Amino acid sequence: MPKRHSQRAEDLRRALAQEAARIMAEHGIEDFLQAKRKAADRLGVNDAAVLPKNVEIEDALRAHLRLFGRDSHDHSLKEQRRIALGAMQALKDFQPRLVGSVLAGTATYHSDINLHLFADRSETVAIHLLESGIPYELFERRVKMDAEHSVNYPALRFDANGQTVDATVFPVDGIRQSPYSPVDGRPMRRADVKEVSDLIES
Repeated sequence: MPKRHSQRAEDLRRALAQEAARIMAEHGIEDFLQAKRKAADRLGVNDAAVLPKNVEIEDALRAHLRLFGRDSHDHSLKEQRRIALGAMQALKDFQPRLVGSVLAGTATYHSDINLHLFADRSETVAIHLLESGIPYELFERRVKMDAEHSVNYPALRFDANGQTVDATVFPVDGIRQSPYSPVDGRPMRRADVKEVSDLIES
């Protein structure tokens, strides 16, 4: 009996991960918790114990994107990476790093490009954008730096070739410590200009 119950819970967890992935892919939701809650609501699940982990949803999202519209996904991902590279080259003075779904390959058509920049003052980045004729929106992003601490950092949102770029500005020495990934809780993967260029070529 316990084994049957365990298998049922596992099947339900997998179904929730697949539904959350479908919601993220089709509705442009990037927040794992929001997608998880919507999936649970649609499947009528009230037991938090069977909710999938973010990494399980990311795996399901990757599978979903491969299965449905692989060619269109490959094309849009490559274009997003090209736009990201252009933005990074324009912001080269701030040691830009690409992070998030565009780097991981799980970006959907709706996904923003996420960058990490490094500067003594966020105003320096803002002035650079103004001088380049790029309108931007300034806001704050809460970033988890370790298991117990989260920090608010300034961030700028702007448009690049019709794609939204979200750039979080860390102190110059912040390049040494990558924040925790919301997917697996490990230090977030960051890619510099050369790595992104190599990704596009491959």
